[in-house]
Amino acid sequence: MPLNKAPLTLSQNPRAASDARSWVARICRDLGRDDLIESAQTGTSELVANAILHGRAPISVRMRGTVTHPRIEVRDGSPKAPTAPPHAADPEDFLATFGRGLTLVAMSAIAWGASMEPNGKVVWFEPTSILGDQEPPEPVFDSVVATHEEPYSERAVEVTLLGLDVNLAKSLSQQYAELHRELRLLAVSHQEQYPLAANLSAMFASYERQLPRDATLAIQRALRAGESFIDLTVTVEPEASEILTTMLEMFDLADAFCKAERLLSIQRTPAQREFHIWYLAELIRQIAGEAPTPFAQFDPAEPLGNQQVS
Repeated sequence: MPLNKAPLTLSQNPRAASDARSWVARICRDLGRDDLIESAQTGTSELVANAILHGRAPISVRMRGTVTHPRIEVRDGSPKAPTAPPHAADPEDFLATFGRGLTLVAMSAIAWGASMEPNGKVVWFEPTSILGDQEPPEPVFDSVVATHEEPYSERAVEVTLLGLDVNLAKSLSQQYAELHRELRLLAVSHQEQYPLAANLSAMFASYERQLPRDATLAIQRALRAGESFIDLTVTVEPEASEILTTMLEMFDLADAFCKAERLLSIQRTPAQREFHIWYLAELIRQIAGEAPTPFAQFDPAEPLGNQQVS
């Protein structure tokens, strides 16, 4: 059973670490994993303290993964990567030394690392059932690097997205970010168990490069203005059509993996899926010279070539 517990938002005050410790302990008990409570609380305390001292708001803690392999994540808004502990940390004096920070996290974990993202970072660990009795694992650091934006070519096409649902766009963007991060983590930390993760992660990165650059900022502006639906004109290169067509199938495959618990993310909701198909289909269709179809009139069951504006 996959875990996708709603995150606990933390304030930057001394009570935050205590609140987070109690929260993860309660979830461990709910899962029947009392054996993980000590390491879960120890690692969480250190990560929250690190986020308060060296990160910035917003700060939250979240439990993801499965009952067998739960993963605790602490997110903060600072893009600064954490510093890994010394490789030769001595386990003998480790637990007797206060304030060893990420060394303590490493000794509380069977795996740990950090995912660096454009809007901050997520530092995570999978708690061990026996605290301090194993060699601390090497951290897995993963990052999303912003790529230089090349100017559009003369062949670029303008696409008009009519009746774009702003809230669905936001929720889908969050769902996609979680899914892609999951694939990146699997690709770098569990290559043997998930050999396809690296290929899928690379495919997702290629897909992201084809998406309209101006859509995200327009959606953020609409959210701030309280708009629910907008008409939006974006620019896309013609060669994007091939990867977008492939990704229509890949996202359905990813949903199936999530549903079968082969991935730890949540599959798209029916509403997110319908919106996603419309969004990608509009890019593909209009690259081919077809007229726009408003979201409200789009039928995801019809072939792309049959979609027409009434």
